[in-house]
Amino acid sequence: MFEAIRNFFASAEADLRPETDPHVAACTLLVEAALADGIYADCEQDQIRDILTGAFGLSDARVAHVLEQGEELAESAVDHHRFTKVVKACLSRQERIALVEQLWLVALADGEKSPFEDAFIRRIGPLLAVDDRDRIFARTRAEARLRTR
Repeated sequence: MFEAIRNFFASAEADLRPETDPHVAACTLLVEAALADGIYADCEQDQIRDILTGAFGLSDARVAHVLEQGEELAESAVDHHRFTKVVKACLSRQERIALVEQLWLVALADGEKSPFEDAFIRRIGPLLAVDDRDRIFARTRAEARLRTR
């Protein structure tokens, strides 16, 4: 009986903590990358939508919901550990490197290279267990993708 009550409260707590959803956690990091320079441009938000749809394969309704939660969490976040911990636990090494590339896509979407966005991604890399070499290659790939558009 106590196990059933404990399971009930555990599931209720998970519903109250959207950052435990790996899509929301990753989205929050993407929004934080966009916010790092103090400006959340529409092109950055569009880039995040494209990532949620393309890379994560989410439906339009799910994208809207995840993006709304990610934006709310990014605005109130005091650190990145609770998001990176979820992402690190749920994604493989290659997927985490892809996420770093996606962070670069968002940071560079407005056409400006901000030192604040750069510093944010340099801080996030080690928290995702992505080394400097892979982070730099991810940036190079993101820049190349943006040039071909």
